[in-house]
Amino acid sequence: MPDSSAGGPGPDAYDATPYLPRRGGLPAHRRAAADCRGCPLYRDATGTVFGKGGKDARVMLVGEQPGDQEDREGVPFVGPAGRLLSRALGDAGLDEDDLYVTNAVKHFKFTRDETRKRRIHKAPSLRETLACQPWLTAELQLVAPELVIVLGATAGRALLGPSFRVGADRGVPRPLPNAENGARVLATVHPSAVLRAPDRKAAYEGLVADLRTAAGLL
Repeated sequence: MPDSSAGGPGPDAYDATPYLPRRGGLPAHRRAAADCRGCPLYRDATGTVFGKGGKDARVMLVGEQPGDQEDREGVPFVGPAGRLLSRALGDAGLDEDDLYVTNAVKHFKFTRDETRKRRIHKAPSLRETLACQPWLTAELQLVAPELVIVLGATAGRALLGPSFRVGADRGVPRPLPNAENGARVLATVHPSAVLRAPDRKAAYEGLVADLRTAAGLL
């Protein structure tokens, strides 16, 4: 729990660090993340959506943020983009049982349509992404995957810096910054981008090709 001295950090600090547990594995971090107030996104979201998977996973997938369905269920990648990703992983030969799946940002950011009934995804800001980065860093340390696959621009910038561009950097393995175990990172598009693509077949084939490259690194 955060230090309450001097009034505590508060959501205006845009930093999740005070909410991380001092010890414990993934279960302890998942419990602590449920109470995270490290940025204002928690106010409108249903709850924190922490990563899923085992601590011995060889591969970690990092997306942007939970969507509407993920926010309601509390689990990452269970909506349409998640179903497409699951199919692509199978086509690429990656075993989902050996994956840890998470997002760079753990709360759903959205706007509402004119009827106020539908919640429309809104990309997290750099400030919100950086505020949530301590959770992602902790997950990387606790799981220590051999390979990290980043899905889309937000995840790529969270791990590879602000100069990251999906079009220029996708499909090329490189050392994961600050990884002590020699882990590598490979970027590709977010599956939601495939769903939005004018040529969905070509976009899907590109995603699978990148995931096959990832599978070949293991």
